[in-house]
Amino acid sequence: MTTINGRLERITFRNEENHYTIARLKTSASANLITVVGYLVGTRLGETLRLTGQWVTHPRFGNQFKFDTFEVALPSSVDEILEYLQSGVIKGIGRKMAGRLVRRFKDETLETIDRHHEKLIEIDGIGPVKAEAIHKAWRDHHTIRELMQFLQTHGVKAAYGSKILKLYGAEAVGVLREDPYCLARDLPGAGFIIADTLARGMGAEEDDPKRIMACLLYLMETGAAEGHTYIPKEQLLLRCYDLFKIDTAVSGDLLTELIESGHLYLEDQMDGVESQAVYLPWLLEAERGIAQRIEAMLTVPVHPPTINQGDITTALVKKLAIQLSDEQLTVLQEILAFRIAVVTGGPGTGKTTLVRSLTAILGTLGQRVFLAAPTGRAARRLAEVTHRRAETIHKLLRYNMTSGEFEKNRDNPLEADALIIDEASMIDTYLMYNLLQALPLSSRLVLVGDVYQLPSVGPGNILDDLIRSGRIKTFELREIFRQAGESAITTNAHQIRRGHWIDRIDAGDLDKLGEFNFHEEPQPTKAVDTIVSMCRDKIPHQFGLDPVKDIQVICPMHKGVVGTLNLNKVLQAALNPATRRIEIMGNHYAPNDKVMHLKNNYQKDIFNGDIGMIHEIDPADEIVRVDYDGRMVSYDFDELDELSLAYAISVHKSQGSEYPAIVLPLMTQHYALLQRNLLYTAITRGSKMVVIVGTNKALAIALQNDRPRQRMAGLKAWLQK
Repeated sequence: MTTINGRLERITFRNEENHYTIARLKTSASANLITVVGYLVGTRLGETLRLTGQWVTHPRFGNQFKFDTFEVALPSSVDEILEYLQSGVIKGIGRKMAGRLVRRFKDETLETIDRHHEKLIEIDGIGPVKAEAIHKAWRDHHTIRELMQFLQTHGVKAAYGSKILKLYGAEAVGVLREDPYCLARDLPGAGFIIADTLARGMGAEEDDPKRIMACLLYLMETGAAEGHTYIPKEQLLLRCYDLFKIDTAVSGDLLTELIESGHLYLEDQMDGVESQAVYLPWLLEAERGIAQRIEAMLTVPVHPPTINQGDITTALVKKLAIQLSDEQLTVLQEILAFRIAVVTGGPGTGKTTLVRSLTAILGTLGQRVFLAAPTGRAARRLAEVTHRRAETIHKLLRYNMTSGEFEKNRDNPLEADALIIDEASMIDTYLMYNLLQALPLSSRLVLVGDVYQLPSVGPGNILDDLIRSGRIKTFELREIFRQAGESAITTNAHQIRRGHWIDRIDAGDLDKLGEFNFHEEPQPTKAVDTIVSMCRDKIPHQFGLDPVKDIQVICPMHKGVVGTLNLNKVLQAALNPATRRIEIMGNHYAPNDKVMHLKNNYQKDIFNGDIGMIHEIDPADEIVRVDYDGRMVSYDFDELDELSLAYAISVHKSQGSEYPAIVLPLMTQHYALLQRNLLYTAITRGSKMVVIVGTNKALAIALQNDRPRQRMAGLKAWLQK
């Protein structure tokens, strides 16, 4: 590691959320300013910094110093202190006031402001109130610096400093010294790891009760992030031993304390689990609340409309000019007899046509029908096929970003006679709970989805549990329509669903591509070259598709040579070889880059997974404008953590979307995520063609691995109780 000292002359870029900074530093060793990059918090122009890190070479901007830690060297001489205070670094001290302070207190000026601020009233123009204000401004300025130095001293990355400061304010260091494990409770996700690093750095013992309880809560939160709504008690204790070497008897006693204090809940044996189930409170409330609300809805009598199949057929031909199959017609008529129903089926079985027809018939019967889907893309597709308004579930329930709550609830319900939810496999436990709370007991609820696709990103396995509980009437569409049945994509999707080997065209020479293609390539770097060739040359030339808009690379993983991170860089260079790119928050962008929005933003009306094209980058005003299907959305530079390149995306991010062509890398390096429903979900995103680049071994592993259907979720058991 290398250490450099210099004066902070210019801030080129700073992300106010995580304080990632690109700055220019003046050092005695160089006549020119040097560029430094890293997490820089609590510093101002003119301050002298001591940075520790290493020199790196940026492909465009040349040599930069990438620092891991920093310290601020406060000035010691009278002249340096005067210059420091005259820079405006401390609010309330201007140039004239700085001169008066330094003339009076000389080289003790800064110590006086910090520790003896009552003496400041000796200066003309400073009374007790102003003296206190100057002291407070000084302390506020140095609080974040003290926090950063405290974290760095104990091995915690500077990137977490701003989040911790938001939690605990000026008392952050004191709070963490007293109980570092409070972070495990107050900072979801990485909180325990940070807390444990801090605590161990401060000398905490492995068997500290606070550490063990924080460990148990962390494992519960990790389980929820993995999709589980609960963890069996014995499994939780064994995980605690395996990962942190904590004796199960000790962790068992402290688990009891957490349960008695209400931080966790223990429930009787769940479906197929010998041990008792440990729940986080919010997940227990949500899962049990879903079951209770469904039971309440099922007690409300249903009065099926007096409409026969002939009437339905006549109405649909008149309104939509479509003719249903016998299977679809039977399902449509029977659905009307149930308060809650599930419609499931694979590709080509006519789910979309059934949704259109059901919407039309319910409208004919004078019912107020609401349509929704879990994602913005799925909602737009639903609106396109039904020619009716469709919203995301969050928007339907009027999610309030300020309060973090839904404005539509049991006290302010939806005014719906019927609610149809498409892509229901993507709904997680918490969202389903809030949806049912806002739905009147007398409403109809129809959930439409493909149960064989990936489950929700959030905890739970809602659609699958509803079906397997036997409490909800389920209609499975099995008949594959002739036109769809002639599709190799549809045929292979059903083969994959059953775990059977696929039929495909082996595209060994890349020149004879069909609708469903497989190219054997065991070498990751060569696989990347093949993917680029497919997207840039082969598919566009043979099928007339736009390489950026019409072709989507979908990956099982983010990391690795054949993961989304590397493929995005390679595809960006190949498909949009811009001569000038701008670096923002560590990423490089140019006009015409394909980007994806990463989290719901209701102010901008853009949702997680929406894909657009960069239309313009304005460095002067620090604004990026993105074109989402003709609608322009502006981002400030410090909002660009909401965007990522989208030449290659994950399978999860592709759910609810459809692309003319998809290219899927499938390598043994993806072993951890080679799963049957992941493969099934990926290939069903392609409407015209699919190209798999990888190995037969990886394909076989994915077909054989049906493990993801074994999420630990208790909704089925609650419904059966």
